[in-house]
Amino acid sequence: MKSTKCAIALGSNLGDSLATLSSAIATLNNTPGIAVKSHSSWYQTAPVGPPQPDYINACAILEVALQPEQLLAKLLEIEIKFNRIRREKWGPRTLDLDLLLYDDLILETPTLTLPHPRMTERAFVLVPLAEIAPDWVHPVTKSAIVQLLQTAECSGVQKLPL
Repeated sequence: MKSTKCAIALGSNLGDSLATLSSAIATLNNTPGIAVKSHSSWYQTAPVGPPQPDYINACAILEVALQPEQLLAKLLEIEIKFNRIRREKWGPRTLDLDLLLYDDLILETPTLTLPHPRMTERAFVLVPLAEIAPDWVHPVTKSAIVQLLQTAECSGVQKLPL
């Protein structure tokens, strides 16, 4: 199977979020069929949903030798490894891994929608993604990520110092 370029979003707001996200990147890179090609800086972001602590977010570019549903399954397995518990929609979490883009695939199944249906509305996704893939064209809007970022409300997204 040929490898496919994918983009994922990472987030955490419970526990030591920076350590969790760094470990998640390493875990992804050590998962058969997944190679991490790059990841963005870390960003502190205001939460969406119920009252909760701020998030640390990032995006990563992967090369995968997995079908979209297989990749989603691996991402969910890694979330569980990092003690992800789903209690409420948009609630706090130790680790969140979202599949954003799978090359230029447009897909809708009962368990997976590609591209991610809300990514164009979320500065906490667009800011880090624009850092590492500014020219990637969203297959539905036909706009580059950097163009989508121009209309996003980014006041709640702060780049963390190295």
